Parts: sequence; structure tokens; C-alpha cells
Amino acid sequence: MDSSLINGALYWPEHRALELCLASGRRYLYLGVPAEVAEGFTEAPSKGAYFNRAIRGRFDCHPLRDQKPTPRAVND
Repeated sequence: MDSSLINGALYWPEHRALELCLASGRRYLYLGVPAEVAEGFTEAPSKGAYFNRAIRGRFDCHPLRDQKPTPRAVND
């Protein structure tokens, strides 16, 4: 993906859910996203502009936790 704002995207049509990974490393799940909007995102020449115009603030958004394990002390 060639965007200065968004590094990756996944869409689950059966759940109408769009996951976006931002360049900052933060991930968000957008719910209720129609297939046409997700398709428009993948076809947009500017992913960031399309995101700001058609997705941001229009759908229920949930931040996702980082997938990397958090280091913890291990007791002997």
C-alpha cells in the first residue's frame, strides 16, 4: 500500500468490518462499512484522502491492541 497515512487494510464483508493500520502503528476497526466503501478505498489513488472523506467519522470505530507481546518479568 502506497500511503503516508495508512500502511495496511483488511476487510471482512460478512461482518462489514474494515481494519486499518496507520503509519503510526495504531490499528482501528471500523464497523458497518459497506462493501462499496471498502472497494472505493482499495481503488482510491490517495488512500489518506479517501479515508478522510469517506470513512473517518462516518463509522463506529474501535482502537485495536498491538499484536506484539508485552515483555513481563518471570518469577522463578
